[in-house]
Amino acid sequence: MAGWFHRVWQSDVGYSFRTSPVAIAAAVVAFVCIFAAVFANLVAPHHPFDLATLELGDAFLPPSWVDGGKSKYLLGTDDQGRDILSALMYGARISLLVGLASVLLSMLIGVTLGLLAGFIGGRLDAFIMRVCDVMLSFPAILIALLIAGVGRALFPNATESLAFGVLIIAISLSGWVQYARTVRGSTLVERNREYVQAARVTGVAPHRIMVHHVLPNILGPVMVLATIQVATAIITEATLSFLGVGAPPNSPSLGTLIQVGNKFLFSGNWWITVFPGAMLVLIALSVNLLGDWLRDALNPRLR
Repeated sequence: MAGWFHRVWQSDVGYSFRTSPVAIAAAVVAFVCIFAAVFANLVAPHHPFDLATLELGDAFLPPSWVDGGKSKYLLGTDDQGRDILSALMYGARISLLVGLASVLLSMLIGVTLGLLAGFIGGRLDAFIMRVCDVMLSFPAILIALLIAGVGRALFPNATESLAFGVLIIAISLSGWVQYARTVRGSTLVERNREYVQAARVTGVAPHRIMVHHVLPNILGPVMVLATIQVATAIITEATLSFLGVGAPPNSPSLGTLIQVGNKFLFSGNWWITVFPGAMLVLIALSVNLLGDWLRDALNPRLR
């Protein structure tokens, strides 16, 4: 493990990272946000969703540095007396989980269909591309909103796991098209390379050529796209939760926290919605900056 890390650190990508202050700053911010979200039950000062620990008398407390605030509530409390800082950590965990899972599912669907379309071609290629054209004619958030709304209508009493599953599928089905088109274009180039022709001549099965020869050579653009799509998926999940068809109310994400705080924004309780919004912006911005750096680092022409 140490040897692998040393090789990566000394590689061109590692050098590009070490010499990019923006990439380092974005990585630090992303790491802090992810660490706080993953280990929220250990680092959060309170459990904001444990009804037994809530104190309604502490509702609407401002941040600790504002008059009327308490030191034990650094970023203040909401209408239920929940600690905003702790709610951010638990909410970010759900947003990151849904975002990463939806990107992985989108990547699996898009890479598979794009690889088949580019390598096999013909009618299958034409059919998959027409499906992509139809999907691109609708806004991604509209597709996700429709699927999530239908899922909520069909399963009104769904368990928490099923609700998250519907949400992940809704975001994935609106995001796989970009992977399919990217992989198809790269596969059309790779399938005419000498190593693919040599594998065909030696009798290697087509599916083995796709998986063991073509796929490893087209993963670079896919990884860059996946990094950027994580931020898009998190924002889409926040939008759906804000509209009421995302994460269930008993497991609120950042979007749900923003939606709750929006009710009290004009009554002077700005911290209830400003801090979840700032957390969402930090996560999305840091991931996007890392995606931009990775794109430049993996493209020799941009060095």
